[in-house]
Amino acid sequence: MSMQIRFWGVRGSIASPGPETVRAGGNTSCVEVSFGDTRIVLDAGTGMRRLGAALLPAGPVEATVLLSHLHWDHIQGIPFFTPMYVPSSKIHFVAGARTAPLRDSLKLQMSAPNFPVAFEDVPAKLSFTELRERDHLVVADARVVAQKANHPDPVHAYRIERDGRSVVYATDTEHYACVDQRLVSLARDADVLIYDAQYLPEEYSGESGMSRVGWGHSTYEAGIALARAAGVKRLVLFHHDPTRTDDALDELEARARRAFPDALAAREGLVLEVQGLGGGVRAA
Repeated sequence: MSMQIRFWGVRGSIASPGPETVRAGGNTSCVEVSFGDTRIVLDAGTGMRRLGAALLPAGPVEATVLLSHLHWDHIQGIPFFTPMYVPSSKIHFVAGARTAPLRDSLKLQMSAPNFPVAFEDVPAKLSFTELRERDHLVVADARVVAQKANHPDPVHAYRIERDGRSVVYATDTEHYACVDQRLVSLARDADVLIYDAQYLPEEYSGESGMSRVGWGHSTYEAGIALARAAGVKRLVLFHHDPTRTDDALDELEARARRAFPDALAAREGLVLEVQGLGGGVRAA
């Protein structure tokens, strides 16, 4: 059984719909990883709305949602995830441990006067787990490992592995001057690494515009360095800047591929299948 990775939202910071982003999409972070009847959702940005609409026709929805952190662009899809309004749905939210309980934090964005439905009135069965660094979580027959990364607010990267196949999700993390050895360990020999590449190297350094150092995001060059250090097979550049047009994203991808041929820029609708047993990764 292959592991399928589907991208529902690939932008960072704020949704950016419009004619200049129509090919890559304008929704914020949401990635679906599925195998058989098991479904794991990485982040709950605005792309989660379309995921919910796609899941409903198949009947009761059961999903585990791994949240990298709780900034708005990573949770704004939750109130519009229609399976939450179906009593037979089971949604399990997972995030890194914080000072406030996860349930209370998610409840805030659905509190009056910001939203008409209170979180506690959602009819689906909701459950919550808070992970600490290097904690393991078992989802069906898959193993999930959490790892802290670098961001102004607490953020976690995740590794999902099953039957020798693996995907690592590391967004909203900053590389600083060297490769993060914690992420090297997490991503070791992964089939797919989904990595924050919001800025071009010259944007990050301040050579082009203001410096973005300390903002909690990374570049394709840092993603390549991490992929090489960890022996990753496929690098997917993610969390695109909301101002990055389709043409500019094409150029970013081309620059990355010149240095690392197995790199590609995430786009809404992209589906990757991790075959396992030497089958590699292919676009479905």
